[in-house]
Amino acid sequence: MTDPSFRAVLYDFDGTLADSTELILRCYRHTMRIHLGHVPDEADWLSGFGKPLEGQIGRFARTPEEATRMLRSYRDYQNAHHDEALRPFPAVCEVVGRLAERGVRLAIVTSKHRETALRGLQCCGLSGHFPVVIAPEDVVHPKPHPESVRKALDALGVAPSEALFVGDSPFDVLAGKAAGVSTAAALWGPFPEEALRAAGPDYLLETQAAVLALVGGQASAPVRRLRGLREGSGSTTRVGSEGTGR
Repeated sequence: MTDPSFRAVLYDFDGTLADSTELILRCYRHTMRIHLGHVPDEADWLSGFGKPLEGQIGRFARTPEEATRMLRSYRDYQNAHHDEALRPFPAVCEVVGRLAERGVRLAIVTSKHRETALRGLQCCGLSGHFPVVIAPEDVVHPKPHPESVRKALDALGVAPSEALFVGDSPFDVLAGKAAGVSTAAALWGPFPEEALRAAGPDYLLETQAAVLALVGGQASAPVRRLRGLREGSGSTTRVGSEGTGR
């Protein structure tokens, strides 16, 4: 089968391009110890990865005033440790660079606030490749609502059928599906495969290079295209360095 070709790739940032999980957990632990005196089960925090920070903090704060103080503590700690702790996943810079060379239109669709997202892109050496960054400040309804994905499509000037959204959380997949784009779930992020499959992505990506195959480039090994959810098969295509699907 011939692999699809996309004119645009939308990326989530944290957990997809940037290996930021440990930084986020450090910020969480620091904030909870200061304000609650203990650290609640990290699984509760991890379950909300991919949603805006305000909502995440609000689930643990006991009052609106405490939520404000917790946000301040979280961001102060993040600002102090951000640059030393954040790094791109292996092969990210190469893959994104090759996409840009091929003329693929690129955008970031993130739940990270704009200032921090731009700082993260700079730290990862990616800022020159993403002319469009859609952050929570740009929308009324954050992910999993499709508004941010639609805004990115409008800014890039592409139709939903021409775009692939790559993200590491179920909220990315749900937002992309609701916006009508093809969705690819990154298996290298913090969410288990079962949670990503339950959201119903079109593709499961085992490697960063798999994105190149999906836009018509060359991955590190041949990729076998199987029927995906958009073709009514009820299955998800798995794309990875082994070229296998299931």
